[in-house]
Order: sequence, then structure tokens, then C-alpha cells
Amino acid sequence: MDTAPSPQRTGDDRAPAPGPRSTAAILVIACAAQFMVILDVSIVNVALPAMRSELHLSGAGQQWIVNAYTLGFAGLLLLGGRAADLVGTKRAFLTGLTAFTLASLVGGFATSGGLLIAARAVQGVGGAVLAPATLTLIMTTFTEPAARTRAMGAWSAVMAAGGATGAVIGGVLTEYAGWRWVLFVNVPIGAALLVAALAYVPAATGARGGLRRMDLPGAITVTAGLTSLVYGIIASETHGWGSLAVWGPIAAAVVLLAGFVAVESRVAHPLVPLAILRRRTLATANLVVIAIGAAMFSMWFLLSLYMQQALGYSALEAGLCFLPGSLSIIAGARIATRLIGRTGARPLLVTGMALSTVGFAWLSQIRGDGSFAGDVVAPFVLATLGTGLATMPATMTATSGTAAHEAGLASGLVNTSRQVGGALGLAVLGTVASHTTATQLAAHTHDVPAALAAGYGRGLLLAAVCAALAALGGLALPGRRAGES
Repeated sequence: MDTAPSPQRTGDDRAPAPGPRSTAAILVIACAAQFMVILDVSIVNVALPAMRSELHLSGAGQQWIVNAYTLGFAGLLLLGGRAADLVGTKRAFLTGLTAFTLASLVGGFATSGGLLIAARAVQGVGGAVLAPATLTLIMTTFTEPAARTRAMGAWSAVMAAGGATGAVIGGVLTEYAGWRWVLFVNVPIGAALLVAALAYVPAATGARGGLRRMDLPGAITVTAGLTSLVYGIIASETHGWGSLAVWGPIAAAVVLLAGFVAVESRVAHPLVPLAILRRRTLATANLVVIAIGAAMFSMWFLLSLYMQQALGYSALEAGLCFLPGSLSIIAGARIATRLIGRTGARPLLVTGMALSTVGFAWLSQIRGDGSFAGDVVAPFVLATLGTGLATMPATMTATSGTAAHEAGLASGLVNTSRQVGGALGLAVLGTVASHTTATQLAAHTHDVPAALAAGYGRGLLLAAVCAALAALGGLALPGRRAGES
């Protein structure tokens, strides 16, 4: 069983309890910031051709506009989460938000591919500090179980909607305002959130000693290890899984992460106390989140390519086709919020991922001569409804039973699991899709849309396997009700 909160806390729980108006404002601030961070994972995808044309990017340079953000974000999430515990949530939130907003402004004015890629990397670093702080704000502000459940439901719905609507918003902005606005859009939002956070988020001290207690050897090894792992995974899209450019970084990641475990077992104030990883509920829930991330990230990517390359939709048309999925995810999260108090997390998680498994398997039957209405919309809505139903229970389970001074750490762990799962799933499923398409083209060169659909379908079938693994992982979780310790 997860350990109960310690009565001697040194973190954000020393802040004065906010009143009802402040509590509502904190929820809005946390959800809006998380939406902005998750949105930027996918918002640039449909703008890439315009960026490439204006900045004269190579194919690899175009890819790194996406990858630079992913590397900065996934590689630093654990460190960002721990920062909230050590320096205080408000300070971490403001630091991450400021870095993210300024990097968005610089990226919007970029006159070269190198500057744009650098700005995207800084965006990722800012997001890695900001994202765990949003979840920590929820966990430390809403301590009553029913209120926390509602707040987590809103946070999970907004997070899922951010990933789902990135293509829609990116397509609209690129079509009518230009590609630079996929970055500029963050600036007024970030500025408004800075003002609101200064006014409403209570100031709270971090752990005694603050950054002096930071486990620098652990921070360096885990950040370098995760970054190397994500880099190796991403490199597989360009070099293939048999390349030294892939396995070199992955081997380095194994060594670095093993070094991280060795460091954490010896230092006085570890970045990630190994005891927290021995909690069965937390460890299993994070594995479930990895599987969910692998399935969902891959689905958005594969369906976007299917609609544009096989069906011939424009970027704007493809983006608008994602609206039913966005609404379906929000609906699933709202249903989970209403039911979790009665059913507990496990039934919702298992049911949701079972629905998603069926949806992904159904989507794998897409055809080169198909259509969105005939081949995509029904299974797409089913898959996203299931994911919306499961996301909030998975997140709540991964952070349940955590002491206040470990809230940032738990938040960083679950966010890291989601991003690393997404990067791994996208690389593996994308490689399988490309290989299947190449094989089909070699045998049937006259039907390119059919070959593309076969590849994307194979990738979506593997997404169904990931969703099924998440459902099975949910069965291994304890069957207690939300809010029980």
C-alpha cells in the first residue's frame, strides 16, 4: 500500500489555504497552462511545410522542429517535477511559464531554421518545468477527495483536448494567419497566465535548503539518460533500427540510467527516492500511462498522414477532422469525473482502454479509397472516448497516496511516462508503418494510396496492442475507490 502523507512536511503545504474564488482561479490557471504545453507537442505539425519553404529547411531540419521540443520536454520532466518540490510550486510555475513564453516569441520571429529549432528546444525545457507544476498545483490546492477528483477530471480533459486540438488550431492558424502564429499564439496566453499566477497562486516555500539539496549527479544522469533514450528513438525514424545512430544513444541511455539508479541509492537527498518506485500502485500506473501515450501519440500522427497523403485532404481539412475526437475525449473525461467516486479508478481505466482497443483495431481497417465519414469517424470517436475515460483515473492512481513534499516528483513521473511512451510508440509504430508501405509499394507500385493505408493500418493495429496492454495493466491495480488511502 502506498505510504500515507508524513505529518512533517516541508513543501508547498505550508502556503495558506486559498479561498473559493482563488481555488477556482488556480484550477483555471493550471488547466490553461497544461493545455498550452500539450498543445505545442502537435500544433506545429501541419505548419511544417510552410516553415520548410520560408526558412529553406532540409528534411532533417524540418523533423528537428518537432524533435527539439520533444527532447527538451521529455528529457527534463523529472528534474522539472522535483524543482517544484525544492523551490516551491509558484516559483517553478512562473519560471517555466516565462521561459516557455519568451521562447515562443523568439521562435515566432525566427529568420533561420537553427534559431527556430533552438527556440523549440527552450520551449521544451520551459514546458518540462511548467507541466509538473500544473499538476502539483492541483494536488496541493485540492486536498478534499471529491474536490480533487473534479479538479483532476478538468485537468485531464484539458490535457487530452490539448493534444487532440493541436492539429485543428495549427491548421487554422497556418491557413489564415501564417505559420509564425502557431508560436505567437502562446505569447498573449502566457502573459495573461503570468499576471493571473502572480495574483492568485499562493507563495509557498520549497523544501528546507531548496536547490542546495538538489541531487545534481542524479539530475545529470537521469536527464542525459532520458534525453539519449528519446534521441535514439527519434533517430530510428531517419536511420532505421539497425543503425549505430539509433543503438549508440540507446546503449548510452542504458548506462546513464543504470548510473542514475546507483547514484539514487547512495545520496542523502535523492532526486527520485527509489522507495517511491517500489510502490506497486505507482509503478503499475506509470506503466499503464506509457502504454496509453504510445497508442495515442501514434494515432494522431498516423491518422494525420492517412488523411493528407492517402485521402488527399488539405492540412486544414485534416485538422478539422480531429474535432470529433477532441470532443469525444472531453466527454470521456467528464464521464470519468462523474463516476470515479462510485466505481473507483480501476473499472473506468480498464473499460476505457478496452473501448480504445476496439477503436484502434477497427481503425486499422482503413482503405486507400476510403473516406473520413466511412472509415475513420466511428472508430476514431470510440478510441478517443475510451482514452478520455481512462486518462484521469490513470493519472489519479499514479499520484495517489503521495505526500505533499513529493507531489512534484509524482507529477514529473507521470508526465515523463506519458512523453517517453509517446516517443517510443511513435518511433516503433511509425517505423512499422513505413516498412509495411515500402513492402506494399514493391509489390503493387500502381496503387500508392492503398500501400499507404496498409502501412498506417498496421501501425494502428499495434496501437490497439498498446491499448490492450494498458487495459491489462489496469487489472493489476488495486480495486480501491478514488480518495481512499
